Amino acid sequence: MNYLSVEELSKSFGDRVLFDKISFGVEKGQKVALIAKNGAGKTTFLNCLTGKEPVSEGRIVWRNDITVGYLNQEQIFDSTHTINEEIFKADNTFMQAINFYNDAVNNGADADTFQQAMDRMDSLQAWDYEAKLKQILGSLQLHDLEQRVNTLSGGQKKRLALAKVLIEQPEFIILDEPTNHLDLEMIEWLENYLATENMTLLMVTHDRYFLERVCDSIIEIDNGQLYSYKGSYAYYIEKKQERESITMSEIEKAKNLYKKELEWMRRMPQARATKAKSRQDAFYEVEKSAKRRIKKEEVKLEVVGQRMGGKILEFHHLRKSFGDKKIVEDFNYTFKRGDRVGIVGPNGVGKSSFIKLITGELEADGGKIVQGETVVVGHYAQDGMHLDEDKRIIDVVKDIAEIIPLAKGRKITASQFLERFLFPPKQQYTYVSKLSGGEKRRLYLLTVLMDNPNFLILDEPTNDLDIMTLNVLEDFLMEFEGCVMVVTHDRFFMDKIVDHLFVFKGDGIIKDFNGKYTDYKEESKREAKEAAQLAKAEQVKKAAPVVEKTKEKKKLSFNEQREFDGLEKSMAELEKRKAEINELMLSGISDAEEITKLSKELAAINDDLEEQEMRWLELSELV
Repeated sequence: MNYLSVEELSKSFGDRVLFDKISFGVEKGQKVALIAKNGAGKTTFLNCLTGKEPVSEGRIVWRNDITVGYLNQEQIFDSTHTINEEIFKADNTFMQAINFYNDAVNNGADADTFQQAMDRMDSLQAWDYEAKLKQILGSLQLHDLEQRVNTLSGGQKKRLALAKVLIEQPEFIILDEPTNHLDLEMIEWLENYLATENMTLLMVTHDRYFLERVCDSIIEIDNGQLYSYKGSYAYYIEKKQERESITMSEIEKAKNLYKKELEWMRRMPQARATKAKSRQDAFYEVEKSAKRRIKKEEVKLEVVGQRMGGKILEFHHLRKSFGDKKIVEDFNYTFKRGDRVGIVGPNGVGKSSFIKLITGELEADGGKIVQGETVVVGHYAQDGMHLDEDKRIIDVVKDIAEIIPLAKGRKITASQFLERFLFPPKQQYTYVSKLSGGEKRRLYLLTVLMDNPNFLILDEPTNDLDIMTLNVLEDFLMEFEGCVMVVTHDRFFMDKIVDHLFVFKGDGIIKDFNGKYTDYKEESKREAKEAAQLAKAEQVKKAAPVVEKTKEKKKLSFNEQREFDGLEKSMAELEKRKAEINELMLSGISDAEEITKLSKELAAINDDLEEQEMRWLELSELV
């Protein structure tokens, strides 16, 4: 069943064409991701679909009477409302039934009205809906429902807007960067929710793990045209490369044919008058194909990198609290050359405050931070992008430097540096206010790298950046010879860049974990499973009759001992193979068939490990 049809859609601003005569459809139950470069018009495209932005030409046809929910970049609420009032003003049959029931309870309705409210709740199964509502709010850490909307932070407002869309249960959901302002636990919950719920979905996201696990189709806007891919992100990467290779081959063939036809057109002017007009028309079509230009643009990141001495950054018994809330308690660490550290932990645990201690924006309560004299910090702050909206792009850069030094003694102008970040000369005289969110982020990244830092602190660097720019940034950081500290909710980015983690546990405790984020999650799952097993065993022990205590403790039989020893060896081999597969997956392989094969093998290994760990725990209690 078709829910949405887009036919010959075009949108332009003056002479700038965002997309030209694009067509596609979305079927019921389909989960589609939209991919495009920053500034290509992703948000404008979504606004056109929802009627918030007029189209230049074409048609958008929605199936009659379906409900559409849209999470956009700008959240608008009634500032006088509480969270509870915002949630319960949703206009759907479930919320109407719940509100009717709550009114009946709170206002002491008569028996008939109360029975009517109960019957409506029963017929719609709204009791389950209310439980789901509480689950969604809790998972997005919106616990104080009486808090006023005007007191919420930007991140809390984004989570409230997301909660409203999910709670309203529209038949078609449109999400614009849904993972922004969510911590890793929230993202993993949302990922599982969207992947398992029966819904129709169209979303823009830069989170590649999220995209891979939720969506079954991808549409891409590239050079104003739309391309569709029925498959995962890995499948999209493979097919995109194939498409580009075929296009380049077609252009080369057209160029060769064009040379022959051009020679004929020049050599035989009289013959042209007598030849069939169709050949002349064909010549101009060939000419058009031969002169096609494929814009293969990508950001070029290059910094000279200041020389780094032996002393880099050291923490000695560092302490910081806000009242009774401990942020850091007796933390010690010495950075080594080439360290790549990821910072993880739930929202509000103190990650941003920790970074501010390093940059000197906050003072420690105790201990000290020692920074080497040769260290040049480049800080990309999540909330530090204070670009003057009334300035032209070129002036933003020239205010910092007109000449930028590169490696091997090379130098380039501010304009040339901007071109490397995909701001062509024509666009450089545009005002900052005209840039998209992703373009502003790219400009901010440029200003950070202009100082040629050798210690990068990146706080949510992936927000609003397109996937193409993220790939280039990742490659740059992999080759970067200095130190990198990253706070990000993008698990793919973190797995690729960091080699160990500072895990903020709360109450000032920071654990230094040697490994990537995926390794940490696997270890956390194992620890949680073991803790649950121990708790269960303790409950069984407490519940057992006193007489059982006098029974002789059962010991392992010969066969059980052999099985126990074999399990330890088998689990070690499975863990080794699992690590090998994770390394292969992160190495950037683009063969979709190989990725699918590895994914299936990894799933089978996880199942085997879980089964063997359970049996090992059973036998270990008898050892």
